[in-house]
Amino acid sequence: MTKKKQEKKQQKKPREISKRQLSRWQKQRKRERLIRFTGISIIIAVVCVIVAGIYITQFKPLYETVIKVNNAKFSMQYFINTYNYFLEQQPGTQPYLMIGQVEREIKQNELIRLAAMELGITVSNDEVDEELEGRDPPLSKDHRDIIRTQLLAEKLLDEYFDPQIPRSAEQVHIQAMFLESEAQALEVTNKLAAGDDFTGIAAELSLDNATKEKKGDLGWHPRDIVSGILNSSVAEDYAFNAEPGVLSQPIYDEDKPKGTGYWLIKIVERKEDSNAVKIAVIQLGSQAEAEEAKARLDAGEDFGDLAAELSKLDEAKEDRGDVGEVTPGMLSKPMDDFIFGPEVELETVSEPIHDENTVTDGGYWLIKVLGKDNDREIDEEDRTLLKGKALNEWVESLWDNPNYTVESFLDNEKVNWALDKARELRG
Repeated sequence: MTKKKQEKKQQKKPREISKRQLSRWQKQRKRERLIRFTGISIIIAVVCVIVAGIYITQFKPLYETVIKVNNAKFSMQYFINTYNYFLEQQPGTQPYLMIGQVEREIKQNELIRLAAMELGITVSNDEVDEELEGRDPPLSKDHRDIIRTQLLAEKLLDEYFDPQIPRSAEQVHIQAMFLESEAQALEVTNKLAAGDDFTGIAAELSLDNATKEKKGDLGWHPRDIVSGILNSSVAEDYAFNAEPGVLSQPIYDEDKPKGTGYWLIKIVERKEDSNAVKIAVIQLGSQAEAEEAKARLDAGEDFGDLAAELSKLDEAKEDRGDVGEVTPGMLSKPMDDFIFGPEVELETVSEPIHDENTVTDGGYWLIKVLGKDNDREIDEEDRTLLKGKALNEWVESLWDNPNYTVESFLDNEKVNWALDKARELRG
């Protein structure tokens, strides 16, 4: 091919694209863009669904109001933070049991804040910050309201309640001991009449912790302090109406708890394929009561009837003594020794079994008033207790104040969600 022809070929015009081809190409590009756009849209939609799902299930509930006191709203996040704080302060507490306490605490803290403000008593943010930083280790700002309430309580005690508590009042100096039965109380009365020492017997036999630790001598105290120390209005009422120097007759107190009891146990059934034993029980408050009940059983009375009549254990009382199956280690050693004894036959009823690891109500006081003064100066420890009692009564009264509206939006579903989230946050 000549050079001239080659140059002519190179100068040949490029092939033109027809309108049909251009249209087809443009449609193809449009389809490709549409496919890419659709794919991206699907991906975005999926991501949005996932994010929305996470937000709805994990984050949105945190901002929902679960408690409201007047106009103050408390979110789920606030509730969980408070819950974890109290759980940390009270290790060993069952998590689910803490829910009600925390719910009440949040409501009560706001009631205290509102009522204190009406009295002109407030705590500034600077005071709260200073207290937060002063704790060891320092507390986070999540605990501001808890600290604020503590500081408010201190101010209320000092500024509002202290002026209301008198500096002097009627007081008595008493000795007291709490015994399990009238028979034991009469026996002790005879010993005291024979010259035995009240303090020595109280230290040995009293079933009330305060009188046992103080060897029966409580010293001088005004009203409301004696009942608080002894956890008994019965003992206080007697003491402030008694003549000094006279030992009381046994005084029955049906509501006073004591850390002792007695059991009558009946073997109902032994499981052949396990160590389980089905039993029925009657719980009694004193040896005398237990011996009397055992005598009635020996005379032919029905175990279920007596359990329904006498047992201090509510479950056994309601079910005529039936408490189901037990296995070794579930009960105290003296009870286990009888239940799992190899020679104990079915339908056998135990002799009274003493148990110092149980609690029963009821017992008898012996009280002696050593002195009485109608206007004795109250010591500072008792005044502090009286101020605390006044504060507690004031706080309780806030719940019935018609000026305050308290609402809770917690239900079982939200409580379970809160427990799971709180556990997650604790790690």
